[in-house]
Amino acid sequence: MNKRIIYPTDEGGVAVIIPAPECGLTIEEIAAKDVPQGKPYKIVDAADIPSDRIFRNAWTYMEEDQ
Repeated sequence: MNKRIIYPTDEGGVAVIIPAPECGLTIEEIAAKDVPQGKPYKIVDAADIPSDRIFRNAWTYMEEDQ
């Protein structure tokens, strides 16, 4: 699966959920199960997540305009 789930943390950072290969759930089912209730989240392509984790604590989550 080349998708990731991201959501804002209470500390102002970004949490990234990487689905386990062949877990048997859709990405939407994983989000419903693992994202804390009430938190906004996005499903993004894995390529959209920076591979360099040096500045991971500086990542931010921005909601898209509705």
